[in-house]
This record gives sequence, structure tokens and C-alpha cells, in this order.
Amino acid sequence: MEEMDTSKVIRVCGIEPESIVDGPGFRYVLFVQGCPHHCKGCHNPESWDPNGGYDMTVRDILDEIKAKPNIKGVTFSGGEPFEQARPLVDLARYLKGMRYSLMSYSGYTLEELEAKAESDSAVGELLGMIDILVDGRYEEKLRNLTLVYCGSENQRVIDMNKTREARAAGKGDEVVLYKSDFDFEIKII
Repeated sequence: MEEMDTSKVIRVCGIEPESIVDGPGFRYVLFVQGCPHHCKGCHNPESWDPNGGYDMTVRDILDEIKAKPNIKGVTFSGGEPFEQARPLVDLARYLKGMRYSLMSYSGYTLEELEAKAESDSAVGELLGMIDILVDGRYEEKLRNLTLVYCGSENQRVIDMNKTREARAAGKGDEVVLYKSDFDFEIKII
């Protein structure tokens, strides 16, 4: 395992320092730069170009998060976070050590990320620290504004901790969807 390095650089598209819509609770949202998916109807097309955005060190991001005492969780969005897995691993290690919950969006499915982890250990390490994963490409034809934390019906909001527990208990490739007592289904009248 590589030693944590707070000088590692993450290419950033933007930051939402205090969000209540990008995951449960009060969260800091890091929008990474660079995305290979180019989903039609993407709400962050400015994040696609891997050379766009700006650089921030892991230390700079940690300092911003620690300056916000009400933040209880951090969400990685994008862009595609798993395209910058190595520096995000170091950030995630520090955040988990400080007891923040971690959520990540990905245009890859969980199964695609698991396959990617076979050749890129950083993808597996990052996936192993994520508490909630929203997986799958945004599909404009499946857009549904009543969904919580995702935009199209093909995407899943996965409870990664319960998924890991189920798999460790011998339940094969089971995927456990996230459900919180604090979340609700929006009813359109």
C-alpha cells in the first residue's frame, strides 16, 4: 500500500463547500475534472475535458473541509472520480480517518469498477472506502426528477458497506441499495 501524500494533485472542475442535495446530510462536494463518458444531457459537460479545470492538492482540499465544522460527509462527483483514483485514495484515507462518510458518483457501474480494479489497484482501494456509490451513466431517455441522488432510472444508489457485508457473508455478487430513514420519495401531485 502506498503511503499517503497530501501533496498529490487532483484536477478539479469545481467545489460545492456546503451541499444538502449531493448525498445524505451536510456535505462537501468535490467535482473532479475529466470524464470519458460524455453522457447526452450531462449537467456538468464542462467537466469532460481532462485538461480543463484547475489543480488542488489533497492538503488544500482537506484544509477546506476541516474549516467547515458542520460537514459530516464528502461526495466525489465530476467528471469521473475513478479516472483520478490514485490521488482520491489518499484524500479518502484521510477523510475516513477523520470519520467522514464518503459518497461517489461514477458513470461506471459497480461491476465495471470491480473489473477495472483488477488492473488498477487504486480503483479497488477507492471503491473499498466509499460508503455510498451512485453508479451508471446518465441516460437522458431515462431521466426521472423524482429519484433521490441520481438523475436517470438506470442508475443505482448502492450502500457499499451493506453490499460488502452481504458478499462477505457468502451472498455472491449481491448489491444492496441505499435506504435512509431521512430520505424520502418525492411525490408529484
